[in-house]
Amino acid sequence: MKRRGLLCAAAGAAAGLHSVQAWAQPAVVSKPDAAPLVLENTAVHLLTARESERVYPVWVDLPRSYGEPESARRRYPLVVAADAPWSHAYLRTIRNFVGRRGQNIEDFILIGLAPEQGLSHLDYRARDYTPSDPRRRPRKGSQDYGSLHYGEAARYQGFLAEQVLPFVAQHYRCDTRRQVFIGHSYGSLLGLHVLLSQPALFSHYILGSPSLWFDQRVMFDMEKATAGRRKDLPARVRMYAGGFETLGKTPRHYKTTDLVGDMQAFERQLRSRRYPSLAIDSQVIADEDHFTVFPSLAARGLTWALPGHGPYTSG
Repeated sequence: MKRRGLLCAAAGAAAGLHSVQAWAQPAVVSKPDAAPLVLENTAVHLLTARESERVYPVWVDLPRSYGEPESARRRYPLVVAADAPWSHAYLRTIRNFVGRRGQNIEDFILIGLAPEQGLSHLDYRARDYTPSDPRRRPRKGSQDYGSLHYGEAARYQGFLAEQVLPFVAQHYRCDTRRQVFIGHSYGSLLGLHVLLSQPALFSHYILGSPSLWFDQRVMFDMEKATAGRRKDLPARVRMYAGGFETLGKTPRHYKTTDLVGDMQAFERQLRSRRYPSLAIDSQVIADEDHFTVFPSLAARGLTWALPGHGPYTSG
């Protein structure tokens, strides 16, 4: 194991959080002489949630500059990403390639939120990213959601706020004043849940294709309920959706869901509160659908949240 891996392992052992550090398991290979791919500067910590006793892998990916002598006292912003098995490779590539070592996007520590051990990715995000159980108020013609458990976003948020972020802050050189959340689809539901209930947990929210249709648009109801209890919402929010994520006739359009319209309606609803410390905006990215939009929104969102020292270069 590399020296940095040994240091990470020692940090995990000293944490006292029932956590274990391990490198990602090598993939099954078809040839005996083939070597597994190991992502440089990426480690996996296993953290046990105190309330549920569920074991979650937390992926930590460091920029190349983190280990350089001239950066020994430098503290890095965090980017916390939902759906690590899908988002992690995109985001580290955007940081390393688009970011240009801090010129276009400031170098950051990437934190990937991965499924509970033994749970499928789809069941994990259905359970831990959603704010409610849609089966508790079924209606005629409602869709079959297809998973066994929903509505534990509040519990998962507690694990994130009380264990994941403190663990990372304790063992890595983080700038805790700048913590960026990025999610897509159900991952954006989790981000919106945090935004409405604990907005200061993150300084920036990058929310792609938020599934605001979920459970009869329950997030709109949650926003109305919280609005009566607060005078301000201190957060910077950027929402994105693909141009095809609305009603239309092409195969890439939706047939029954207007995700673009829902996103814009939610933005208008939040703007109507006139919170003095809320900065919110939404963008529709042309020629993208629900499955293709994430790389583009991630690059745009990170350039917005963590602008580099510039000037921006594309070559």
